[in-house]
Amino acid sequence: MKSMKLGLQLGYWGTNPPQNLIETVKTAESLGYDSVWTAEAYGSDALTPLAWVGAHTSKIRLGTAVCQLSARTPTAMAMAALTLDHLSQGRFMLGLGVSGPQVVEGWYGRPFAKPLARTREYVSIIKKVLAREEPVTNDGEHYPLPYTGEGAWGLGKPLKPITHPLRADVPIFIGAEGPKNVAQTAEIADGWLPLYYSPFRNEVYSDAIKQARSNFEVAQGIVVNITDDKEKGLLPVKGMLALYVGGMGAKDRNFHKELISRFGFEAEAQKIQDLYLAGKKEEAMMAVPDQLADEISLVGTKEEIRDRLQAWKETPVTSLLVSARSSAELTTLAELVLDA
Repeated sequence: MKSMKLGLQLGYWGTNPPQNLIETVKTAESLGYDSVWTAEAYGSDALTPLAWVGAHTSKIRLGTAVCQLSARTPTAMAMAALTLDHLSQGRFMLGLGVSGPQVVEGWYGRPFAKPLARTREYVSIIKKVLAREEPVTNDGEHYPLPYTGEGAWGLGKPLKPITHPLRADVPIFIGAEGPKNVAQTAEIADGWLPLYYSPFRNEVYSDAIKQARSNFEVAQGIVVNITDDKEKGLLPVKGMLALYVGGMGAKDRNFHKELISRFGFEAEAQKIQDLYLAGKKEEAMMAVPDQLADEISLVGTKEEIRDRLQAWKETPVTSLLVSARSSAELTTLAELVLDA
C-alpha cells in the first residue's frame, strides 16, 4: 500500500490576512509536510503570499491551488512561474483553474466560453515559454501570439523570455471537476487538484484518469476534524457543501452540483440548491447527507481517522492537503498520515 504525502492548504484570505502564517508553515516543514498551497478568488492573490512563504522556508514545495486563468495572460503566468521557481530554487508548482462564469465574467470581465480549449491553449503557451527553445507563437483563437486582431498595430514580435528558466518542466497542476476536464488534465498536466473526492467512489473518475502517466500526482484538499462528536464535527463540511452546491454557480449551471450528482446524490443536490437559493441556508446545510460529508473528509476520533486513511491509500490520491492552523493540529496530522 502506497504512502501518502501531506500538504498544507492555506487557501485565500478572508476579511483579513491569516495570523502566524510563517510560523505555521515553518512548523509544517519541520514535521515533514511535502507542500504548501495558496489560492485566490476575488480578494488576495495566490502568488504574493507564496513568494513570502518561500522566502522563509527551504524544503517544502510551493503550489498554487489555484491561479485563475482569466487573471493573467499565459505569458504573464509563465513569467510568474519562472520567477518563483528561481527564487525558491526549484520548489514551485503551478496550479491552474478556469474558476467559474460568475467570477470570470463578473470580476475579470472576460468571457467564460470554451474552458477546456482555453485551458489546453494556456498550458501549451506556458510550456513553450518555459522550454525557451524558440520565440513563442500561438495561432489559437483564445491567446493569439503575436496579436493581430482589433486594435493591433501590426508590430507584434515573437519573443523568448529574457531570463532562462531554472526548469523547463515546472510541474503544472489543474483544478478540474467535469469528466472531460479531468481527462484533459491527465493528458496535458503533471497533476490534478480535485475539489471533492470520495475513496469509496473511485469509479466516478477512474475512466477520466486512466491515461495518466505513472508519476501523475493527485493532491486532494480535505477537511480534518478530530473530535469525539462526529455529528457536530461534520457540520463545517456540510456547511461548505451547501455553499458550493447551493450557491457557488448559477441555478442551471453549477459545476459543483453536477459533481455531487455524479457521486450518486442527484436528488439530494437538487434539494440543497433549492433550499439555498430560497434563502434557507441552515436547512440546505442540514439537507447535506452525513454519508457524503463523511466520505470526502476526515472527521472523528484519531482511531476513526487512522482507519479511514487506509481507504484513501487505495485511491489515486498522492497527497492530502489539510487546513490545520495550530502546531498541535499539524503535529497530530503528521503522526496520523506520515507515521502510518
